Amino acid sequence: MAQTYDVIVIGSGPGGYPAAIRASQLGLKVAIIEKESLGGICLNWGCIPTKALLKSAQVFEYIKHAKDYGINVGESSADFSGVIKRSRGVADSMSKGVSFLMKKNKIDVIMGAGKVKGQKTVEVTDKDGKKTDYTANKGVIIATGARARELPNIKIDGQKIIEYRKAMSLEKQPASLLVIGSGAIGMEFAYVYASMGTKVTVVEFLPNLVPVEDEEISKEIAKQYKKLGVDTYVNSTVENVDTSGNGCVVSVKTPDGQKSFQVDVVLSAAGIVSNIENIGLEETGIKTEKGKIAVNEWYETSVPGFYAIGDCTPGPALAHVATAEGIICAEKIAGHKTEALDYGNIPGCTYCQPEIASVGYTEKKAREAGYDIKVGKFPFKASGKATAAGATDGFVKVIFDSKYGEFLGAHMIGTNVTEMIAEVVVARKLETTSHEILRSIHPHPTMSEALKGATEAAYGEAIDL
Repeated sequence: MAQTYDVIVIGSGPGGYPAAIRASQLGLKVAIIEKESLGGICLNWGCIPTKALLKSAQVFEYIKHAKDYGINVGESSADFSGVIKRSRGVADSMSKGVSFLMKKNKIDVIMGAGKVKGQKTVEVTDKDGKKTDYTANKGVIIATGARARELPNIKIDGQKIIEYRKAMSLEKQPASLLVIGSGAIGMEFAYVYASMGTKVTVVEFLPNLVPVEDEEISKEIAKQYKKLGVDTYVNSTVENVDTSGNGCVVSVKTPDGQKSFQVDVVLSAAGIVSNIENIGLEETGIKTEKGKIAVNEWYETSVPGFYAIGDCTPGPALAHVATAEGIICAEKIAGHKTEALDYGNIPGCTYCQPEIASVGYTEKKAREAGYDIKVGKFPFKASGKATAAGATDGFVKVIFDSKYGEFLGAHMIGTNVTEMIAEVVVARKLETTSHEILRSIHPHPTMSEALKGATEAAYGEAIDL
């Protein structure tokens, strides 16, 4: 007879483990199924270890520019293996933290590959091939995440053509690297490797780098990457990668014609694909759409008793979105009064240097939506804190509805802006208008003053511009 729980969660990433914890907090008996490492991709191979790599790269940049701060430092070099080792150590620590949280919240951890079956049942195959059934009284939450997308003409071999997991565990630093895709993953690794001395080239299919961002952000990051020594190509397509020689010969179609690049390694960072194969969806009758599990606003699938959250569903593929979805889903299953997620108020962050953070409408999207808008910008070169910190690159841009002062969007590029964007998220959640921002005192000197400064600029009230 199958062991029974109230809720079973398949996948322990940033969607799965918070869902399990919230369900347990609400008095439900919970099990979580994980086939690899607790914490999923985010903690082990994504969000957290990449930030460790980025921090090492940033520290190295500080050392290289120590003289700018009046400090003399001897000759320095990046210990690539040491940087990788530190990153893996951070990931291991965080994974152990999730294990502690499972024990603290009395959640059973079942190691193995989960496959959904009828009647809210999950079949788990362990490392020895043994199959065991588990049943959920209230619901099964599918949180199987996603993996790197493999382009049809560019097969990932893990040696010369790699994806993000291999990029953070290479044994040797490549002298040259070509990155396909300028989303968050591509741009972050481009910064890491370029900062440590690798010659980096970024190729983007769309017209702008970081294509989901406001166009002014895209132009600014292109300028900053040029200063870093990164070559970038937009409106360009990688047509072929020849790996028959010592390195890679990459053929790229650009607006200026065909170009060929000789590099050591190619990083394919052209998006992700959901992990929905071989988990029993077809047999159970759970509907999918465009490679993702179809769900309603409460993450219910087409089959009662089965739910899905995170990167395997149509929402934004972001860790913090998966967490929010997991908590809402668990609360709905428990009969707790909850609120549907507002997908129009999701912040996005890219942790290269300078950092990028945004939420809401871009200027172009706001105009296309029919808004009459006010736009304000505040450059960090006018910020006292940024100047003192030697971090004057970038700006804050805000967009308001002219009629009511509705806070339509904010777009930031600069040092630590990923720590600043939450103010805008909360402001928009509270339906804060431009007037409240103008009358809210921001501490001096801080980088956050740039948000108020940009709002002042939008209304012709700028003090420091």
